Amino acid sequence: MNDANEIQNPGRREFFGAMAGGAAASAFAPQALSAQAKKAKEPFRGVFTIPSTPFKENGEIDIASFRRMVDFCVACGAHGLVFPVNASEWTVLSDEERLQLDKVLVEQNAGRIPVVIGAQAASAEWAAKFAAHAREIGADAVIAMPPRGESAPAVLFDYYRRIAEAGRLPVFVQDHDPPAGTPMPVELLGRLCREIEQVKYLKEEASPTTFKMTAVLKTAPWKGVFGGAGGRYLIEEHRRGCAGQMPGCHVTDVVVALWNALEQGDEVRAMHIYKEMAPLFFFETQLGGCYKEVLHRRGVISCPLKRNGAMPMDATASKYLDQILKALEPLTTVKRNA
Repeated sequence: MNDANEIQNPGRREFFGAMAGGAAASAFAPQALSAQAKKAKEPFRGVFTIPSTPFKENGEIDIASFRRMVDFCVACGAHGLVFPVNASEWTVLSDEERLQLDKVLVEQNAGRIPVVIGAQAASAEWAAKFAAHAREIGADAVIAMPPRGESAPAVLFDYYRRIAEAGRLPVFVQDHDPPAGTPMPVELLGRLCREIEQVKYLKEEASPTTFKMTAVLKTAPWKGVFGGAGGRYLIEEHRRGCAGQMPGCHVTDVVVALWNALEQGDEVRAMHIYKEMAPLFFFETQLGGCYKEVLHRRGVISCPLKRNGAMPMDATASKYLDQILKALEPLTTVKRNA
């Protein structure tokens, strides 16, 4: 996975390089990104988007596409980056691949916006190692779900305590429905925040997320509770006091537009954007892997394959997805050149 010949200058205006199947190019204003980065320091707030893990057709990681994706996320106006987590297919990555991509992410981002590194693992020992590595490479925070299937409060408390001690960075607890995650009681989440100094953020994705978010916010002095699910519940979550959203990165610019409208109190525009996004929400729910299919069609990555195969797709679904993306174009700020 040698990336010696890739585009590696994160400050250059062209952030899309030549890619297999066609070339795409765009430009962004470095001075605008600098101002954005200044606004996005702690307390963290806004759209912290999740880069996917791009693979080549042979299953190897595509570092060049990954670097383009980081620049794409920043150009879309993201307030932070989160990787590797569920939308990144972290479960199919080896430990070595995770460590390598974490480092590439921080390097390519080059301090433009905050980086949150996924430290989740099957044990506290390995999660602590990922958290320590995040600090070593210059990340701004870590995030972790519990070990899969583990629900004992004492074990979970020790797990997050060890992550916090090893990383010495702000910690996002990720509360998620099964099978991907293990929902935690509101009381335990509050205790984690009150008793572990670095635990001050939460990504809430355990159903019903909106009600649980309100309950959790009453338990402890959280610096921020973020929503997930791609923004499906963002309007209600914002009304309940959420600090941000962590979506897959394929339409980051549209999610940023929705967030900005909510922050500005423009509920009419927010509802308009939400309605325009609704067809994509439903498409994603039915066809897992949609994130990378969209990123490929937007010219960000070279190959849309998951490591465990292609997303189910036929001619009807493909045409419909193109129509969905065409309808979203007025809301996108990063365009693929013809």
